[in-house]
Parts: sequence; C-alpha cells; structure tokens
Amino acid sequence: MEQFSAANFSMSQSSYAYAQIRSGILAGEISADERLKIRGLAEELGISPGAVREALSRLVAERLVISRDQKGFVVTPLKIEDLTDLTDLRCELEGIALRRSVQRGGLEWEANVIAAAHRLRGTEQFVPGTDRVLHQPWADLHSAFHTALINACGSERLIALHLDLFEQSARYQRLAVYVSSKRDGAAEHQALVDAAIERDADRLVELATTHIRTTTDLIVQAMRYAPEAC
Repeated sequence: MEQFSAANFSMSQSSYAYAQIRSGILAGEISADERLKIRGLAEELGISPGAVREALSRLVAERLVISRDQKGFVVTPLKIEDLTDLTDLRCELEGIALRRSVQRGGLEWEANVIAAAHRLRGTEQFVPGTDRVLHQPWADLHSAFHTALINACGSERLIALHLDLFEQSARYQRLAVYVSSKRDGAAEHQALVDAAIERDADRLVELATTHIRTTTDLIVQAMRYAPEAC
C-alpha cells in the first residue's frame, strides 16, 4: 500500500485508508482472516491511527472486515457457506437485471456491452510470468463487463446491489485458478454478448447463471482440496 502524501490531499486520511485497505482486501493482497493492526497500518500508510480505525469501521459495515473481542480487526474469513449465499443472491439479482436490460436497453447499451467485452478480451488475465496471480486490470475489466450487461436495467439500486455482491465474490474468485479446468472463460463471455445482442433474455440468464455457478464449483473445490489457495 502507498503512503498518504500531498497528492492525496483531495481526500481525508480516513477515506484514503479506507480505499487502500479495501483495495488490498479485494485484490487478495491482504489475506482472509489476517489481523489488521491499527498502528502498523497507520505507519505503513503514513496517517493517524484514528483515521485507520475509522476506515476499518467502514469496512466492517461492508462485511469485508470483522471486529473480534480481544483480537481487534481481522479480514473477514472465506467460507463455503458465505460463497454459496453470495452465488444464490447473484444469480437471482442478475437474472432480474439482465431481463430488464434486454427489455429496456438500446443501441448504446449494445455498444457498451460489445466494447466492455472487447477490452476484457484484450487484457491478460494473469500477471505476466505467472499462471495463478490474477491481473488487477483484468479483474477490473471483468467487473465492468458484467456491469455493462445489466446497466440498462433502469434501477440504480439494483446496479449497486450487483456491484456489492460482485466485489464480495471477487475475493473468492481468485481461488478458482488453483483447480485444473478446461474452461474457456473468453468463450463464455462472448456467448453472453451474443445472447444480449440477440435479445434472448432466457438464454442470457441461463448462460449467466451457469457462468456464475461454474466459477463457484471451482472455488469450492479449491477451498476443500487446495488449502494453499486459502
């Protein structure tokens, strides 16, 4: 994480700490169940302990951090039960949002979906020289692609819920690479684009649901049989 500096004066120390710690958790740079020491983080970020405490309290509200008696703050553990809950909710909500987008989306929506898929396809999924370290630019574009698909749903609340669940799931998605698979993610994404452009809502929802649940199945395998992943 980078230290707070003059270049960051447009935001408060607590907001800066929140953004840095949150990004580290979602990117997997700060491990699940890792203890978050306020003084250590304050020194690393070059800010006050009070600002770090305020940031951690915000992350508790987002369920990315939990507060434990006698232990202080820790990163929320990864659990299969939580992943299953996230998966079920994502499938339900994305199904609603996708159907609405197909019904309401115009040419601009179609163009945005195609553009998002093109950017994703042109970006390396893994950090060069590795086969298990997810490339953050790819992860950001992956989120943008799935958001583009539901962006015409007409509900800001639904889009916000989608983004929240997607980000919560992102911590788990990084584990899927620890399980061998012949899956062609790029082909799955293109199939989603095709169904959206063809305005085949039933097909689009079916593909999206399979896409999400296939990822979940791989993650569950990793959590059960590849302990080094966690």
